[in-house]
Amino acid sequence: MNVQNTTASAQDVVDILTIDHREMEDLLDQIQRAPDAEQRRDLTDTLIAEVMRHAVAEEMYVYPTMEKRIPNGEEEAEHDKEEHDEIVQVMKQLEDADAAEPAFMDRVHKLDELLRHHAKDEEADQFPKLRQRIAGEDLVELGKKVEKAKQMAPTRPHPSAPHSELFHKTVGPGVGMVDRLRDQLSGRMTG
Repeated sequence: MNVQNTTASAQDVVDILTIDHREMEDLLDQIQRAPDAEQRRDLTDTLIAEVMRHAVAEEMYVYPTMEKRIPNGEEEAEHDKEEHDEIVQVMKQLEDADAAEPAFMDRVHKLDELLRHHAKDEEADQFPKLRQRIAGEDLVELGKKVEKAKQMAPTRPHPSAPHSELFHKTVGPGVGMVDRLRDQLSGRMTG
């Protein structure tokens, strides 16, 4: 009975990813309300790091699970990877952009549009399918893997990195370590 209570109270992968989506949307709102360029830059850097961690964790663990366990999972995972590519391209454009320039906010608006669309698709379609097809304790275990992957994931966009579970599990942690070192040296805050 005690084990069941622990499992029932633990967050599953759907809860974790949904919370990530709300946090990203909140950061986007903060960026758009920020009164000065420096604040916009800091918030955008934080958002980029969070999106990267989330996307890598999805590609390492969630998409392979979708491919195996839900109908049309391979097509859905491929669609999501394509959306990730679009998001990464916009984040790469934002990474070195001047936050005082109007083009910066144009890119933020594009990123906002892409992220909200992606989150809506996952929450309305894929997350319910995961909950229908996968036992609760397995979703909690998947959530633990996602959380661990987020800790090791890159914090900067790497558009040429392949969408491969093997790449993310072998090379990704090294890239993530280099990113975090760069973040520390540059003073970039990444949570």
